[in-house]
Amino acid sequence: MNILVLNCGSSSVKYQLIEIETRQALAKGIVDRIGMSGAVLTNMRSDGDEIKITGDILEHTTAIEYILAVLLSKNHGVLTDKSQIHAIGHRVVHGGEAFSASVLITEDVIKRIRDNIDIAPLHNPHNLRGINACQIHLPNVPQVAVFDTAFHQKMPPHAYLYGIPYSLYTQHKIRRYGFHGTSHLFVAQRTAQLMRTEYSKLKLITCHLGNGCSMAAVDRGVSIDTSMGFTPLEGLLMGTRSGDIDPYIILYIMGKEGLNSSEANTLLNKHSGIIGISGVSSDMREVITEMKQGNKKAQFAFDVFCYRIKKYIGAYIAAMGGADAIVFTGGIGENSSDVRKACCDNLSYLGIELDEASNTSKEKEKAINSPESRIKVFVVPTNEELMIAIDTVTICNGLKPN
Repeated sequence: MNILVLNCGSSSVKYQLIEIETRQALAKGIVDRIGMSGAVLTNMRSDGDEIKITGDILEHTTAIEYILAVLLSKNHGVLTDKSQIHAIGHRVVHGGEAFSASVLITEDVIKRIRDNIDIAPLHNPHNLRGINACQIHLPNVPQVAVFDTAFHQKMPPHAYLYGIPYSLYTQHKIRRYGFHGTSHLFVAQRTAQLMRTEYSKLKLITCHLGNGCSMAAVDRGVSIDTSMGFTPLEGLLMGTRSGDIDPYIILYIMGKEGLNSSEANTLLNKHSGIIGISGVSSDMREVITEMKQGNKKAQFAFDVFCYRIKKYIGAYIAAMGGADAIVFTGGIGENSSDVRKACCDNLSYLGIELDEASNTSKEKEKAINSPESRIKVFVVPTNEELMIAIDTVTICNGLKPN
């Protein structure tokens, strides 16, 4: 069974064609610069074949047309007919309170996704464009929506409510939603497999650290708290996002600098975080290089980044009454031994001790705790696309007659 996994943004469509029996991506790629000059599709086949195609790709319908054309290409494709695409899984950023799990896409589901545009204006409209494009080009293929927010929808009210008038929650649904749910779920389940323990019996702290960063407290299979909130701006320091700040700061800056709401939004989401403090880059690799050469602002950015992660680790151990394992994933979490070491340093009193050799080894998936560590520490590469494909297959199999 072949599943086409799509992640549609404002000017890009990322895709993978996954053969679910082998869990292998037969092909993957991206259509970039949609609606701009010099739009390009980059396609990579599992055997290493790669091709770049440029063209006038003005909107998502054309982008999907290009993707299907390259997948069916005689020289660079992996399919001989569109009928070999058995289902489509879409990453949809925001499901609000309407969805606590992945769902088959129907007209009612589309309406509910559209209803959430107000709280996800940068993402949901483009996710809908991808869904509509597939309805045009693959009209008889079932489509499934897999929501970034769904995994966190079992959080208790004391974790998702903010200290603002309750009427703002009831009227405008202002609450903590959380994001990166597909990644948190994937690595939590994979960690249970590595520990040879039932997922429903473990207390896990999952750390998705990339350009966007979030953590989750996963208590026996349920996300009971997560660091991102009403939007992906809250929580940890990120590549260009501020993370947690005193809310009054932005009002103060708007007054001092004469910023309007749009400019303030850009300041917090695009010019803050790691790049804001370091003045070097939003890329942690470049920040660490500068830090090791004596750049003080790069050191500050690194220290703030790791300190906040450490604070959340302590908070989530308290929230769950203990933890069995901490899991690092995402571009930074998977690849930066410096970050992992700093985040776990001086936590031996909580039962967290790293093994230096394991932490710095080249293995992609590994345990990095010392034998004495009461809480295990893992590095687990995330695979959100595979998680989307698995959910899509599960839902589509439920459509088949007995």
